[in-house]
Amino acid sequence: MDASIAIKPVFDRFQSVVITSGTLSPIDMYPKILDFRPVTMATFTMTLARICLCPMIVGRGNDQVAMTTKFETRDDMSVIRNYGNLLAEMSGVVPDGIVCFFTSYQYMEAVVSIWHDQGIISNIQRNKLLFIETQDAAETSLALHNYQKACENGRGAILLSVARGKVSEGIDFDHHFGRAVIMFGIPYVYTQSRILKARLEYLRAQFNIRENDFLTFDAMRHAAQCVGRAIRGKTDYGIMVFADKRFFKVDKRGKLPKWIQEYLKEGVCNLSIDEAVQVRP
Repeated sequence: MDASIAIKPVFDRFQSVVITSGTLSPIDMYPKILDFRPVTMATFTMTLARICLCPMIVGRGNDQVAMTTKFETRDDMSVIRNYGNLLAEMSGVVPDGIVCFFTSYQYMEAVVSIWHDQGIISNIQRNKLLFIETQDAAETSLALHNYQKACENGRGAILLSVARGKVSEGIDFDHHFGRAVIMFGIPYVYTQSRILKARLEYLRAQFNIRENDFLTFDAMRHAAQCVGRAIRGKTDYGIMVFADKRFFKVDKRGKLPKWIQEYLKEGVCNLSIDEAVQVRP
């Protein structure tokens, strides 16, 4: 509930502490939730010899229906179909591996079931093999192994996974294992959890952090962690697709790491599926 308790022994023992990460964004939240006064804070861009990442926000289908996992529309068949069409189109133009992240296991399972009924899964598998992360560790390890094998032999593959799951936080998809990452929706945490409600109340009372501010900070941090799986070194390159119209809003986009924001120009925001497929870095 109080993250400052865990890090306090570190601050007590060492005179100077440096906290750094590629996805520590927005950084102004960390002094609040960890309860410390920073001497200095800074965000940096990536120093690269060439452009190696191509982020984009895809907010609508070719039918102009807005794409979002917002609760009110997440079960809309048009939205789910457009998500499937986005993946099918990307699988036809992106080489090697594509990693996709959903907001929850429940939502992923529901979407995949509908894609199967609509024939979208068959369309996708014409281009690449398809593997799915589950909540079973052994099954996920096998799926990951076969995904990597398909990328190695040139067949190409897609891995469907979940934000906050094993794949999103512990595995790198460098080089041909992750030429594109698609984030389907904004990964907000389940807000009906009693533990989360207690933590939100504590943060509000102790640090004056508003509920919506923390939830958005947490969601965008996880979104950045997901898409960041694809860029693991200066020689790597990949596409980052934020598939939800809400990413276009300043309060969402502005919380992404600076090294992603600098490439999110107006021309690659709020794209349709066709426009996204035609983007060239």
